[in-house]
Amino acid sequence: NEVPMPHVISESGRALTAHHALLLINVIDLETQIAESPDDVPEDAHPLVLELAATLKELDERNLREVYHDTTFAKDQMQVHFNSGTLTLRDRAHAEALYLAIMNRLAGLAAKDEEEYEDILPELNAILVDRYFCNFSLFQSLPDSWAIDQLFPIMPIHRLDEEPTRHGTLQDVTCDSDGKIDHFVGWRKPKPSLELHTFKHDEPYILGIFLTGAYQEILGDLHNLFGDTNAVHIRLTKSGYEIGDLVHGDTVTEVLNYVQFNAQDLVATFRRKIQKAKDLPRVEANAFIADYIAGLAGYTYLESE
Repeated sequence: NEVPMPHVISESGRALTAHHALLLINVIDLETQIAESPDDVPEDAHPLVLELAATLKELDERNLREVYHDTTFAKDQMQVHFNSGTLTLRDRAHAEALYLAIMNRLAGLAAKDEEEYEDILPELNAILVDRYFCNFSLFQSLPDSWAIDQLFPIMPIHRLDEEPTRHGTLQDVTCDSDGKIDHFVGWRKPKPSLELHTFKHDEPYILGIFLTGAYQEILGDLHNLFGDTNAVHIRLTKSGYEIGDLVHGDTVTEVLNYVQFNAQDLVATFRRKIQKAKDLPRVEANAFIADYIAGLAGYTYLESE
């Protein structure tokens, strides 16, 4: 009873602050690895192209592992021949399409007997991972994903009654090759891709990135001049929830001010350049100026019309 109460010091700041915030990002484009065989392979195509075309036709009759290794070697040879100038751009396009068509077929066949092909199936799935381009900056909104490889829970927020049929990685809209997420929360270890739905260009597809907390917002920077995102405060109530404050993200003008560019000076300079364009009709000139001013007042991320 005489033992004094200990002083308990906890460094659980991230765990305490992570749960209150999440980031919503919309998919804007897709680079898919789904490929069909080229309709016609010219008879005068490079021997490597003809070899891949023959492999695709004979695939059902050959050993899957043999086809996989032969096709992988052919892809390496394709790069060698192209770099040396003996493979034309047209033939390379045919070869790449055939390569992906073979890998898609192989993955489908190997998936029917996962235990038998457990050595090559993960490699096939890795080759066929799609790239989902999303309207965000990793360096502004999720810097710890890049800096310390932190894993954030990520999932679609709708179409939850549909089974995801694709695997993908996420690319941001910066010009940096590091602006991507290619490691995700897995069962016992990180996984290299995320289960996602087929992207439809005429429908919104929004992903939620959870447990972002306060740290990501504080650490984020203006890489490529992408500013703070729009934010919405949601409050829980006894009957559900209510939408509180709407905080608008940075405009282009605000971000330019951070790096010492004055929007009024930019508009004045643009007007002078437009005036010097003697062949430009007045209506078009006014439209250019109006678009320029609207762009400066707009969001730093892509906006729908």
